[in-house]
Amino acid sequence: MAILEKIHSHQDLVQLNIEERAVLCREIRDFLVSRVSRTGGHLASNLGVVELSVAIETVFDTGIDRLVFDVGHQSYVHKLLTDRQADFDALRQFGGMAGFPKPSESDTDSFVAGHASSSVSIALGMARARTAQKQDYHVIALLGDGAATGGMAYEGLNDASVSEEPMIVILNDNAMSIDRNVGGMAYHLRNLRAKPKYLGMKARYKRMLDRIPGGNFLYRASKSTKNWVRRMLIPSTIFESMGFTYLGPVDGHDTELLIELLQNAKALKEPVVLHVLTHKGHGYKPAEENPRKFHGVGKFDPQSGKTAASDQVTFSETFGKTICELAEKNQKLCAITAAMPGGTGLLDFMKAYPKRLYDVGIAEEHAVSMAGGLAKQGMIPVVALYSTFLQRSYDMVLQDVCMLGLHTVFAVDRAGLVGEDGETHHGIFDVGFLRQAPGLKILCPGSCLELSHMLSWAVCQQNGPVAIRYPRGGDRDYSGSAWQEDQRVCCHRTGRDVTIITYGTLLQNAMEGADLLSQNGIEATVLRLLAVEPLPIDELIPLLSENRYYVIMEEVAGNSGIGESLACALYERIPGCRVDRFDFGHQYITHGSIQTLYSYYHLDGRSVADRIMEVHSCEN
Repeated sequence: MAILEKIHSHQDLVQLNIEERAVLCREIRDFLVSRVSRTGGHLASNLGVVELSVAIETVFDTGIDRLVFDVGHQSYVHKLLTDRQADFDALRQFGGMAGFPKPSESDTDSFVAGHASSSVSIALGMARARTAQKQDYHVIALLGDGAATGGMAYEGLNDASVSEEPMIVILNDNAMSIDRNVGGMAYHLRNLRAKPKYLGMKARYKRMLDRIPGGNFLYRASKSTKNWVRRMLIPSTIFESMGFTYLGPVDGHDTELLIELLQNAKALKEPVVLHVLTHKGHGYKPAEENPRKFHGVGKFDPQSGKTAASDQVTFSETFGKTICELAEKNQKLCAITAAMPGGTGLLDFMKAYPKRLYDVGIAEEHAVSMAGGLAKQGMIPVVALYSTFLQRSYDMVLQDVCMLGLHTVFAVDRAGLVGEDGETHHGIFDVGFLRQAPGLKILCPGSCLELSHMLSWAVCQQNGPVAIRYPRGGDRDYSGSAWQEDQRVCCHRTGRDVTIITYGTLLQNAMEGADLLSQNGIEATVLRLLAVEPLPIDELIPLLSENRYYVIMEEVAGNSGIGESLACALYERIPGCRVDRFDFGHQYITHGSIQTLYSYYHLDGRSVADRIMEVHSCEN
C-alpha cells in the first residue's frame, strides 16, 4: 500500500502521475477486499467505482466542493481517499465508521445518504444555495442507474435541466441496483451502452486535429458537424431532450479519460450529465461473478470469496416459500417488489410465476399505487418492501389502498433493528405511520411459522388491507406455534408482580428480563401481541398480573408505536395502575450489531429487569 498510505486529501491526489494512479487503484481494491472480508459490508458496488472515485477526488476537492451520493453504499473509496483509512478496521461496527456518508464523520461527506433517487434534488439545492450566497464551489451528484429508476430522480432532473445552475450529474451505470435493473430507463441506457462508437471516434478526431496547427480552433468550429455525427450514431438521450449537456457513455474504469471528461464538465458551467459505464465487483473475481452476493456481504475468505454457511431459515425465505405455495392455489395472487426480489425472498416466485411478479425498480410510491389498481380490479397484490423503504410510500398507503379498503397485503421486511446499516435502514417507524391508516390491520409474527400462517390468512381470508411486519434474519430462540386467526394475544409466562407486554421477536428480550427478575424474587407475566392494530385490549385485560404494574417494550422510535395508546387504554380500564414504556426514544439509531444496540439503548433483558427491580424496591 505504498501509495494509498500517503493519500489523505485532494492535495495528495493531484500530485500523482498516470502510473501512480493506476497503482493506487490496485491498492484500493486490495485494501477493500482485505478489510471488508473482516467486517462485512458493501463490497461489489465499491469495487465498481474505484477509478471513478479516484477521478472525482482528483478533479474536485470534496472538502469544499459538494459530492452528493445516491444511496451511498458506494462511498467506501471516497472515505479511503479522505483520511479515513485507519477507520476501516471498525467499519459499520458500533462506535466505528458508518457504511454510508455521514457529515458528522467528515466535512467531505456533504450529506447523509441511504435511500435512493434523492441526489439530484439535494445537489440542485446546494447549487442554488451557492448562487444565492455568491459562493464558489462545484456540485456533483453521483446517481446510480438503479436510483435512476425512482421517480424522485426525474423530479430533480426535470428542475435541474432548466435551472442554468452549473452542476454535474454523474450517472454511474452498472446495469444493476441490487438485482438487475428493469423498466424503460434501463432499456434506454442499454441502447446507449450498445453504441460506443461515437465517443471513441470523437477522441480519435481530437487527437488528429491536435497534431496540426490551428487544430483546436478547427475542433471547436466543427461542433455542428460533431453533433450531426453523434445523432447519426446515438439517438438523442432523455437527458439532452430535457436540456442537459450529455457526455458519454464512457468507460468508468479508465481513470485518465474520466479525469479529462470531469475537467471538461467542470469548465462548462452548466447542467451536465456524464454517463459512466462501470462493473460491480470489478477487479475481484468472486464479486464479478456474483455481484448480488457481494452487494452486502458478511465476513468472508478473501482468497476464495466463500462466506460462512448458515442453516437458519430467515423470515424473508419463509415469506418467499409461503407466497409460492399460495400462488399455486390462487391465480389472482401477485407480488410486487421495488428492485429487490432477492432481498425480499421473491427469487423463487419470480422463476415460478414471472408474469405475476412485478419488479417496478426503486419506486416504492409507484409500487403501492399500482397495488391499489391491481386490487381494485380483482387481483390480490402482496407488496414486499423493507420497512425503511415503505416510509417513502406513506401517502399511497393512505390514499390509494386504505381509503378504498382494498385487499392488499404489505409484507414489511426488516422491521425493527437491522444492525450495521444504521440510521437510514432501521425499521423503527412503520408501526407509527401504518397505525394512522384507517382499516389497516397490522400483524406481528414472533416466528417464521407464525409468519407463514399470518400470510396465508391475510391472502385467503381477508378482503381489506393487511400489513405483516417481521425482522431481518430468522427466529430468535422462539419456535412459535400454528397461529389461529382469532388469537391476538399470547401468554408466555405468568407472574403476580409485573406484566411485560411486547410483540414480534422482541419477546426474547422480554423473556430474558423475566428470567432475571425471577432470580431476584420478582415474578413477571409476559404477554405478546400478535396484532398491534387494532389493539387487542379486551383480550389483554384478563391476562394481566395481579400487581397493577405494566411494562410495554417496543422496537420503535419514541412515541411512534403503540405505547401511548396502550398506556391510555390501561389507565382507563385500570385506574391507578402504573405503566412504564421502553423503546428507542425520540432519536435516530446508530449502526452496530443488534444485540449491542439493544444494550446501548436499554431495550435488552438486563436493562428492563434492572428498571423493574428499581421500581419494585421503591414501592415495597
